[in-house]
Amino acid sequence: MKPVIVLIEPQMGENIGAAARAMLNCGIDELRIVNPRDGWPNERADAMSSGALEKMPPVQVYNTTAEALTDCHYAYATTARPRDMVKPVLDAKQAADDCHERTAKGQKCAYLFGPERAGLSNEDVALSHAIITIPVNPDFSSLNLGQGVLLCAYEWFQKGYEPPSSVDPDTLPAPHVELDNLYNRLEDELRAGHFFRTQEMQPTVMRNLKNMLSRAEMTSQEVNTFHGIITSLTGKKNK
Repeated sequence: MKPVIVLIEPQMGENIGAAARAMLNCGIDELRIVNPRDGWPNERADAMSSGALEKMPPVQVYNTTAEALTDCHYAYATTARPRDMVKPVLDAKQAADDCHERTAKGQKCAYLFGPERAGLSNEDVALSHAIITIPVNPDFSSLNLGQGVLLCAYEWFQKGYEPPSSVDPDTLPAPHVELDNLYNRLEDELRAGHFFRTQEMQPTVMRNLKNMLSRAEMTSQEVNTFHGIITSLTGKKNK
């Protein structure tokens, strides 16, 4: 199982095309885009991809990062900026090693890349399980989107691709759609219980909770157990 490349709010079609070309150079062909600034399809992306987009499956476009990660078990957020979040921090080679270990166990992994100007938002990083930082000149650490994709894809390609062996689906981390459902329910119940002292603190608290729960890598059964705990405490069944 190959990793998925997710471009979040990319601003230039040329950069999307360059990313697609870099992906296919390294044998990765599933590209997902979240809320592209100039819409999709994009003629400039097609031209810059040098035919890569024609050889790849149709690009899937989503409104939110959570939707793009629905079927993924593990996500890596690429960022050059330090974040006040407790997550494993890997370089591109370490992430490739980790990704291969996970895909060999049947997990679907995703690499997240943010918009060219500001990079990933804290909210998007909170949805990931680990951070990828590529060590370059600290006085000029900004990478072009296509370059960032190429560096990560190349390290993955160097490890060689092997189909996953047979795995027990009950041992896999829950796909993101199940985690997102849990996050939303937890937020609703905390709001109903007046947990948030102010409305302004709600996003920060939820970001911290998502970071904490993502580190647990819960299975689907464990997510269901968490729902059961909420039901027991609130008396409300999950819809």
